[in-house]
Amino acid sequence: MEYHLHHQEQDLAGVDVAASSGGGGERLPQWSPAETREFLSVRAELDQCFAETKRNKRLWEEISSRMLSKGFYRTPEQCKSKWKNLLTRFKGSEAMDDERSRQTFPYYEEMKNIFSRRVQRLHSLEKEKGVLDPEEVEEKQEEEDDDDGRMKRKRKRKSGRNEGAERGRILEEVSWALKEFWRRQKEREERWLQAAERRDAERREAEFEMRRVMEGIHEERAAMEKRWREREEERWARQEVRAERRDRIIATIFARLDGDNGD
Repeated sequence: MEYHLHHQEQDLAGVDVAASSGGGGERLPQWSPAETREFLSVRAELDQCFAETKRNKRLWEEISSRMLSKGFYRTPEQCKSKWKNLLTRFKGSEAMDDERSRQTFPYYEEMKNIFSRRVQRLHSLEKEKGVLDPEEVEEKQEEEDDDDGRMKRKRKRKSGRNEGAERGRILEEVSWALKEFWRRQKEREERWLQAAERRDAERREAEFEMRRVMEGIHEERAAMEKRWREREEERWARQEVRAERRDRIIATIFARLDGDNGD
């Protein structure tokens, strides 16, 4: 019982679950109390038409149109879902023994007035053939709504198959796009590796060439130093020979001078 009351309190916020699910997954604006009471007023005006009409699609369109003229935009499907939602809560309130618990449903009196007027009309026609009681009328309307629901589910299944085919095509395109992306990514990586290998080979070749040039420079410098030392050694050798020759000449001169002095 506590869960049922809590569920009713949540429903009082005016969120139409069926309309939300039928609106393509979009969050619909909540029904305000003023909008709900205006809706019940319009629905009460057309209640006899609902009892007399086998197909009530046009009636829901009429309700939607009247709501729009009063400044409330609601589709026929939203209006029908709202009515079924209110009807479920009203029947739940009727099933309660406690009168105070019934008052937790704020639209109890409006719904009760609709069904009271329906009963009065049926009592005035109870002698005519084929007259149904209020419960049977409501069941007939629910059956008609179910027929509409089956037609919608059939269209939804067909739409679902089309959506499935479209989803399959999209998945195939996404799969191809991913494969193409990875193929191009692999090609870019291969080109990058090839460029890196080329740069590495060029760097190694440049380093080898630099080492070869430096070795040539060192060898040339060593050869120049060797030639310089050889020239220096030759120069010192020539100087030593000249010095020895000079010393011999000087010694010879002194020797001759000494000989002359002795005579």
